[in-house]
Amino acid sequence: MLKGDSPQGFPNLNASEQLVALRTLGLALKLVLTFLAAQTFGLSVHSPAINYALMLEALYLVVTFSVRKPLQLSDSGLFIALLLDTAFWITWLYFTGGATNAFISLLLLPIAIAAVILPRWAPWTLTFISTLAYSLMLYSIPSDQMQHHGMDMGSHYLGMWLNFVISSLVLTTSVAFIAKRMRRQADELAYMREAQLRQEQLLALGTASAQMAHQLATPLSSLRLLVEEVAEESDANAPAVKEMNVALGRCEKTLADLRLATELIREQKKFEIRVDELLNQLEQQVSLFMPQVLLEIALDKKAECALIETDTSLLPAILSLIENAARASTDHMGLQKVSIKFNVDDIHACLRLRVRDYGSGIPSKLVSQLGHKLVDSPTGMGVALMLSHASFERLGGQLILGAHLEGGTVAEVTLPLYGTV
Repeated sequence: MLKGDSPQGFPNLNASEQLVALRTLGLALKLVLTFLAAQTFGLSVHSPAINYALMLEALYLVVTFSVRKPLQLSDSGLFIALLLDTAFWITWLYFTGGATNAFISLLLLPIAIAAVILPRWAPWTLTFISTLAYSLMLYSIPSDQMQHHGMDMGSHYLGMWLNFVISSLVLTTSVAFIAKRMRRQADELAYMREAQLRQEQLLALGTASAQMAHQLATPLSSLRLLVEEVAEESDANAPAVKEMNVALGRCEKTLADLRLATELIREQKKFEIRVDELLNQLEQQVSLFMPQVLLEIALDKKAECALIETDTSLLPAILSLIENAARASTDHMGLQKVSIKFNVDDIHACLRLRVRDYGSGIPSKLVSQLGHKLVDSPTGMGVALMLSHASFERLGGQLILGAHLEGGTVAEVTLPLYGTV
C-alpha cells in the first residue's frame, strides 16, 4: 500500500493525499478539455449528461478528500477508489468521442497506480474493465466515422486499441513486479537499519555493563576484607555476619559468572545441553534468586531428551523473562505466579518455550516494539527484553510476545533443536 513518502511531484503531501491530488488534476484536465479545448483536440461533446457526470465527479472528489485517511488503511478501500476513478474516466471518454478520443490512454492512470500500490489482482481487474470498456467503445463507433478525408481510420483505431492493451499488460506485469521488488528491498533496508540500531544499543549497554562490573570488583574486595575483620572481632557465627557473607558471596559469584559468560561469548564457545538439564538449572536459579515465585512447569516427553546448542547467555535470558512475568502477575493479582511450558515442534525442528504471566497484559502498541528496541514501558525501558531477544537471536532463535486467551502475556521462545538423546 501507498503509506510511505510522497513522490517527488508532491514533496509536501503524505500518502493519503497523493491520490486526491491526482484526482484533482484529472478533474481539472477534463474541465479544460471539455469546455475550453474540445474543438482543438477534436472532442465530440454533444450530450448534456457530461455536465452531470463532471458534477458527480466533483462531489466524489470532496468525499474522497474527507475520508482520505480511512481509505488508505486497507487495500479494498484503495481499490474501490481506483475503480470509481476508472468509471469516471470511462464515462467522460464515452461522452467525448469514445474510442476516437485522443486522450483515451488516460485510462492507464488507475492501472498504473494500482500496479504500484496494490496487490497483483487489483491492476489485472482494472485492466480487464478498462479493456472491455475500450473494446465496447471501439465497437460502437459509427461506420461513417471510420472514413476521414477518404482514409480508412478503422486500422488506426484498432492500432490505438492494441497499443492500449500492450501498455496495460506492461503495467500489470513488469511495473507491478518492479514495484513489488522495490517494496521488498525497502522492507529489507528498514529491517537492516533497525537491526543496526539494536546492535548499537546492545553494544552501548554491553560497554556500560563491562565498565560497571569492573568498577564493582574493587568495592566488593573491600567489603570482603571488612566482613572478615568484623568476623574476627566479633562472633563469626552471628546472624548478621552470616547474612553479609551470603549476600556478598552472591555478588562475587554473579560478578565471576558475568566475567566467565563474557569470555565464553567473546570466544563464541557453545555447548549442548538436554532440555531437562536446562530445566533443572532453571528451577535452581529461580529458587535461589526468586524464592517467592510460584513456578508451574509443563514438560513435554519429547522435550525431555531433546538437545539444544547454547551458551552461557541462555539461562539469564530465560530468567529475565520469568522475572518480568512474576512482576506482572504480582502487580495484577498480588501473587508471583508464572507458567512455563516446554514442547518440541517436529515440523519446524525447534524447541518452543512459553513463559506466561497472569498480569493485565501489554498494551498493543508496545507488543511489536518490546524486545526490538528501547521503549517506554510501565516497568522500565524494555532493556531486559531487548537483551533476552538478542541472546535468543544469537542462538538461532527468536522471541515473540502475545496475549493469552485467558488473560496475561505469553513470551514464546523458539530455539533450533540440536538432536535428541
